[in-house]
Amino acid sequence: MMRQHFLVSGLVNWETDCRVDRFPIDYAPIHYNFFGVSSCVSGVGCNVAKALSTLGGRVTLATLLGQDVTADIALRELTAAGIDCTLARRALKETPASTVLYDHEGRRRIECDLKDIQETAYDFDSVDLSVFDAVIACNINFSRPLLHKAKNAGIPVAVDVHTLSDIHDDYNSEFMRYADILFLSDEKLPCEPQAFLRTIENAYGCRIIVLGQGGRGALMYVRDEDRFYSFTAARLGTPINTVGAGDSLFSSFVSLYCEGLAPVECLKRAEVFAAAKILTSGASNGFVTRERLEELYAGAAPGICEK
Repeated sequence: MMRQHFLVSGLVNWETDCRVDRFPIDYAPIHYNFFGVSSCVSGVGCNVAKALSTLGGRVTLATLLGQDVTADIALRELTAAGIDCTLARRALKETPASTVLYDHEGRRRIECDLKDIQETAYDFDSVDLSVFDAVIACNINFSRPLLHKAKNAGIPVAVDVHTLSDIHDDYNSEFMRYADILFLSDEKLPCEPQAFLRTIENAYGCRIIVLGQGGRGALMYVRDEDRFYSFTAARLGTPINTVGAGDSLFSSFVSLYCEGLAPVECLKRAEVFAAAKILTSGASNGFVTRERLEELYAGAAPGICEK
């Protein structure tokens, strides 16, 4: 099978993960947390790109970085992961950064510093989209010009808007309007999940909508079938850090869908891919290969029912 070529447009940042005993955190001037603090190159664009590459796809990453040592490290690590970074632009004052506090129950608090990325544009005019099989446009401002360009070129567009409480949300509505494949989280839903997805489909006409429900699994709507499917979460062990689980679910689904698998088969395997990922700390760590995914899937396929 020919390797799929993906264009990923999204955030890359320096992530520091810190394990805490509990929330809320008790005050103390210092706490010795041996092997409880780690750092990695991360950000949604990085996470998605690394997952797609690990699964066997060709990946070109469009992103904005700073003129700093963090950007040097990011480019070196992304290139080492087999990702084409020729579309990375060092146009920011500093590379974005985040700190993730997480406990043993999977709860987390993320402090995200985007620096000046939301005010910095990316010029996609010279990018030839005809070489790509799909565009993954992360919901960061500089990705917006890519949406219309990809749609005009007839390239499938996949988007994850993460948390959403209003389908006419000013920030995310443009991303939803162009999305063929749309992912979101159930963390801020204003109503019953199935009704919310139906409202999105009526407003935007996305071909596939997937609602990630964390440890409870996922809900998917397939427009071509006009059907909802509910999936239980896969279990492969005790989660260490759930940060990046949604990115894993999203990227693995897109990868498998572009292989030609049916949506139901894609999401069953994506649940297993995400379950494997959260056994490792760091949002951009813990991805398994396509071959390993099938091995894990054989012993841990999640349950599914038609709604």
